Amino acid sequence: MSGTGGFREYRKFLVALIVMALLSPLGLYLPRILKAGSAWGEWGVDEIREMVGYEPQGMKKTAEVWKAPMPDYAIPGQENAPLPRLSLFYILSGFLGILLCGGGTWLLGRWLAGKRKVRQPWR
Repeated sequence: MSGTGGFREYRKFLVALIVMALLSPLGLYLPRILKAGSAWGEWGVDEIREMVGYEPQGMKKTAEVWKAPMPDYAIPGQENAPLPRLSLFYILSGFLGILLCGGGTWLLGRWLAGKRKVRQPWR
């Protein structure tokens, strides 16, 4: 980073992330408007059974291994809340994901930079 200020060179990237988080509720509204059903690839065992007529055994075995901290991108118990409230949860999920991924990447970068500290005679 240059000496002009920490996030200046990442400003466009950060603005794009914020815009994407704010637009994430479109994933709630568009399938309902277009009568498209569930988001592609986010099916549970029950939905797969309805679509193909059986439950794949591997999927059935591993379906309960991971419990999402925010199931359906909502606070537990609020999965069937009204759309405006779900929209807020989608946006919060987006920001939480950005913070966790960005923070984890920053921490990893700091850790790796600390491991590579080499004496540089020109500094």
